[in-house]
Amino acid sequence: MNAFLLWVFAIGPALLAEALLARYEVLAYGAGWRDPITELPTGMPYARGAAPDSPPGAYLVYLDGIGKRRVRDSRDGGQLVKALIDGAPELRVLGQVQPYSPLADPLADRPVWARLRRRIGLLLFLHNVIQIFVAADHRYRPLYNRAVGCQVATQLMLAGYQPGSGIPVVLLSYSGGAQVATGAVDELHSQLRSPLLLITLGGFHNGANNLTRAEHLHRLTSAGDRIERLGTWIFPQRWPLIRGSGWNRARRAGKITVHRLDPATHVGPGSYISRTAQLPDGRSHLDRTADTVIALIRARCGASVATDDLSP
Repeated sequence: MNAFLLWVFAIGPALLAEALLARYEVLAYGAGWRDPITELPTGMPYARGAAPDSPPGAYLVYLDGIGKRRVRDSRDGGQLVKALIDGAPELRVLGQVQPYSPLADPLADRPVWARLRRRIGLLLFLHNVIQIFVAADHRYRPLYNRAVGCQVATQLMLAGYQPGSGIPVVLLSYSGGAQVATGAVDELHSQLRSPLLLITLGGFHNGANNLTRAEHLHRLTSAGDRIERLGTWIFPQRWPLIRGSGWNRARRAGKITVHRLDPATHVGPGSYISRTAQLPDGRSHLDRTADTVIALIRARCGASVATDDLSP
């Protein structure tokens, strides 16, 4: 009973307030009340990997799932980004983008949330869940897409990207980050005129965003991923019968390729980014995911890649 009362009288109102505040941020961006944050913490580079004094093979932007709360963190402590940099030194990798903040304002750095985090840490995750549905809402989606697309473009240019250079930009997204990645396509094309490659890892998105400007989307999935499968059920635009949705138009155009990473799960000790779960060939799930992402990027960039690398 005490736990139930806590939910009713404390967490319930907090969630209602957050549902309203989540919309405030995207509206504040649209009205110009606040400028998006562009500076990073002292000592943090705008990109890691390939040296900035020569063109990299590609720029990779990692858009994390709902665990993203600040500039530096990610759900796996940065292990996936590190594995990509170690395995593909020709890439310039950005991991600082805030997918769940149109104003690029890290959640955990806000004073009120810092206090709440010590008491009700779950609210930090629920905030980002709500932002996914704000980004998917047809009333806010165009503005949200433009806001985060501008954020990604700004961070890429600060990391050395030259618009019109022809260097590929790869958007690697985990879980709800796929909603943001698919939404950023048009703005990135408009600002950077760059070839865009999308790679979703357990992507949770509504399928409404237009993918015409993307070269291709590689969908990394698994039969054990119930959360990704939930997204294909609850969003009508992902259903085959909604032929006019952005997702289904891209499928008919041959722009979507599915890669199976069975038996990985969405989260937990058997997830796509687990360092402990082992495959029959001795690799961890994290190793296989990083190998697959690198192989897909190198195949796009014309590098010599063994066929086996694309068959996890």
